[in-house]
Amino acid sequence: MFHVYRTFWHLILTFHVPASCTDVNLLSSSPSGILVPGDLLIGAVIPIHIDKLYPTVTFQERPPTDICTMFRFENYQQFQALRYAVEEINRSPYLLPNRTLGYYVYDSCAALQSELEGTLWMLTGQSPAILNYCCRETPPLAAIIGHSLSTYSILMAHILGEYRFPQVSYFSTSSLLSDRNQFPSFFRTVPSDVFQSRGLAQLVLHFKWTWVGLIAPDDDYGHEGTEVLRQEIIKEGVCVAYTEYISSNFIFENIRNIANIIMESSATVVVAFSTDIYLIPVLEEMLKRNVTGKIFISSEGWSTSNVLSVEKYSPILSGSIGIAFHSSKIQGFHEFLNSIRPFNSPGITWSKLFWEEAFGCRFFDQTNISDLLNDQENSCTGEENLENVQNSFSDVSNLRASYNIYTAVYVIAKALDDLSLCQRLDGPLPGRECSDLDNFEPWQLLYYINKVQLNLSNAREVFFDKDGNPPAIYDIVNWQPGSDGTMKQVKVGSYDSRNSSGDVFGIKTTTIWWGTETQEVPLSVCSQSCPEGFRKATKRGEPVCCFECVPCDQGEISNQTNSVDCWKCPWDMWPNSKRNRCFPKPIEFLSFEDPLGIILTSTSVVSCLIPISIFNLFIQYKSTPIVRANNYYVSCILLVSLSLCFLCALAFIGDIQHEKCLLRQAAFGLIFALCVSCILAKTIIVVFAFMATKPGSGLKKWTTPHVPYMIIVICTFVQFLLCVIWLSVSPPFPQYNIEAKPGIIVVECNENSPFAFWCMLGYLGFLASVSFTVAFLARRLPDSYNEAKFITFSMLAFLSVWVSFIPASLSAQGKYTVSMEIFAILTSSWALVACMFLPKCFIILFKPDMNSKEKLMGKDRNRNM
Repeated sequence: MFHVYRTFWHLILTFHVPASCTDVNLLSSSPSGILVPGDLLIGAVIPIHIDKLYPTVTFQERPPTDICTMFRFENYQQFQALRYAVEEINRSPYLLPNRTLGYYVYDSCAALQSELEGTLWMLTGQSPAILNYCCRETPPLAAIIGHSLSTYSILMAHILGEYRFPQVSYFSTSSLLSDRNQFPSFFRTVPSDVFQSRGLAQLVLHFKWTWVGLIAPDDDYGHEGTEVLRQEIIKEGVCVAYTEYISSNFIFENIRNIANIIMESSATVVVAFSTDIYLIPVLEEMLKRNVTGKIFISSEGWSTSNVLSVEKYSPILSGSIGIAFHSSKIQGFHEFLNSIRPFNSPGITWSKLFWEEAFGCRFFDQTNISDLLNDQENSCTGEENLENVQNSFSDVSNLRASYNIYTAVYVIAKALDDLSLCQRLDGPLPGRECSDLDNFEPWQLLYYINKVQLNLSNAREVFFDKDGNPPAIYDIVNWQPGSDGTMKQVKVGSYDSRNSSGDVFGIKTTTIWWGTETQEVPLSVCSQSCPEGFRKATKRGEPVCCFECVPCDQGEISNQTNSVDCWKCPWDMWPNSKRNRCFPKPIEFLSFEDPLGIILTSTSVVSCLIPISIFNLFIQYKSTPIVRANNYYVSCILLVSLSLCFLCALAFIGDIQHEKCLLRQAAFGLIFALCVSCILAKTIIVVFAFMATKPGSGLKKWTTPHVPYMIIVICTFVQFLLCVIWLSVSPPFPQYNIEAKPGIIVVECNENSPFAFWCMLGYLGFLASVSFTVAFLARRLPDSYNEAKFITFSMLAFLSVWVSFIPASLSAQGKYTVSMEIFAILTSSWALVACMFLPKCFIILFKPDMNSKEKLMGKDRNRNM
């Protein structure tokens, strides 16, 4: 688009148009403009009206003059601000002394055609304008202030940039105008939209709005501003629900569609990067549809609009918040405005229109008979008092656009003053020469505008960066209801890019009025916030702001709202029920205080007393046949080992310590190996004793008293050797097991080498199996030698217990694994005690008559036969 502009205007301006400049009255005025003479001239294009009627063109007669409509008080104030600045400078002894400033002002009605017409009128000094010619020899035109919209300024900047003619805008904010390659002579006293977009993004982020809609006019201002704003908010994680552009020709279908989208969208916040002219049709359509409950974020284009501040739009715009040009005061300006009269101000046509609008009266033409005949009760006298009028013209409490025009006049004047003070070897001409203030070229003044530095009366410093932009300062305003039904723009914060501390954005949240019952900050989110203990999971095909809340997985927490991820607790901690805090995991082991531990401890201690009691009984009756017949000393060793078997269960109860882990399985293996070895020795001796009685048997030598002890020592030593190798090569150690039970730390002994453990247990099984097999084969031996029946039952019970222990231990977890092993120890020990010794104790205690040699040898039975 820019290249089209440049090419188009380059062809027009370089095309030779023969013309004559005779009979030109330089002091004449255009129908829509005025000229106030002076030694130096500045031009300004100001839309004192904001709309225009375009009469029908029949092509059969000269086109009639366009008619401007909708007179704007605030825009007329802007014109008076220019006039006031010029008069201040002309009175100043320090700025352009002995020189007077004059000015052109043109009412463009905010129409592109009129903007172009007014600019060419000021450049050529002729109405109608003659392209590529200047019919004004003196005084020189220094610069042009304008234009009203960014799109119009871009077009004018292409024309003025061809000749490096200074252009200072007070209202155009498009970031495109910062391109010095395309617009080398463009400056502005308002910040670029880049800064405004960043400020709007900061506003959205400050209130944690993550789901917003964007609307903007379909022009350079709207597209560029919206694009920068979109980039800024998306970078911070905010999502755009929709982006709609308002057609410049106000097509009804387009407006209706935009209002429908705003109404149906779940986004509560609507950022309107627009001017009030374009926004009015959208608001009208929203009123028809009764659309409420939306919060509008305003750009500077309409944030202080008096047209939209009326009571009509309050249901929609009340509570709006946005960015406005920095407000300032001009000393003495209020008194100056009150001193204006219809016939003492330049531009009598405008001043009369202003007077009629302000006082609701009408000036009648005294030469017109029809006017004289009409009722003149409502006629204007010109003596009405402006101090009694309260409107946007008289309101100087927050000057924005007017102050920007005031600043633009001072910038041009300061540049002209710097040019007049130029010293040799410091000027813009070749050889660093200076130019004459009465005869200078536009590009020479451009040199000084680039370098201008100006301190205004409000202590504000004005200068331009390399792109022609001033320091960015904005006010944050909130639309609050006034007592008269209209809405007032109340300053609630500021955005200042010059803040050296880095805190460029500040807002007083407590002073904001939202227009809701609770006065709380409205929410504008696609999805409700995820509470602590949940994480956000994006929905497929939707923006990142639209998500589902998924509970954190087991063992994970999130202690922030809208957490993207959950994170695991430390290994020794576990989430609470809400999964937003980590607490130390409870430690589990089979303690002596645990009910199960108390039961097993008591059983173990009581049980160990049984073999001791039997041992004591055997000592008392060691001379009796039943005690002697069962190998008294081996039986005593077996009883002691059984007592130790019951006690070794205590090594598996209580706090886990390194020494306990190292010795408990080895102690269990050795004691049980000793116990089973004793039973095996008993079994083998029974068999040898019976076989040795046969004639010619060579087993008689194995029936000596030393054989059972040798068997016991050898079998126990093998187990001892296995345990030593295990403890030397891969010793057990205590460990914290966090996998066995979620949320619990199980303190246990890690056997380190499962192979060694099962070898030790397997060896016990091997000894028991051999004992069982031998005893089973010897079960039919004569009663006098037959203890094999008791051994068979005891080994069968022993093996059954430990075979059952294997699957039970594999299925148990935590302290119950240890409990299963203790249970197996106690049960197998009781099986041996019950099967091996209880029958003998019964005979000793309750059947003493059977405790005789005859009964044991079976002689008494043979005698009865």
